[in-house]
Amino acid sequence: MEAENKMVIEFDGISENEAFARAAVAAFVAPMDPTLEELTEIKTALSEAVSNSVIHGYDGSTGTVRVGCSCIGRMVELYVEDFGKGIENIDKAKEPLYTSKPEQERSGMGFTVMEIFMDRLTVESSKDIGTKVTMMKRLGR
Repeated sequence: MEAENKMVIEFDGISENEAFARAAVAAFVAPMDPTLEELTEIKTALSEAVSNSVIHGYDGSTGTVRVGCSCIGRMVELYVEDFGKGIENIDKAKEPLYTSKPEQERSGMGFTVMEIFMDRLTVESSKDIGTKVTMMKRLGR
């Protein structure tokens, strides 16, 4: 049985910390020797999830974002969790081009990007409790 390696980080939900999250997860996953394309896809999906937490979860206020990553064999599992306002309609939020903030010129492609780059995406959310996005990717397909 292969050993699991995991980490969890928490940081303030501000846009400047998105780069920190990307770098931390990239460094953590690096020993698995992902291809440059795989690493770019993981970092991009993570960025979208962190961005959603900052922009939509906290809606102008600052809260905590938690990022977890675990690696077992060739599988990477990531989660991004916030403790903000939650998503009222997850199915609607996952529709391509849907945005709850059109005035901010948002593309509405965050969940679509996550689904394209990762092998699995799940979203759990509760009003005024927060949202947890979990993504999985198998390396070396």
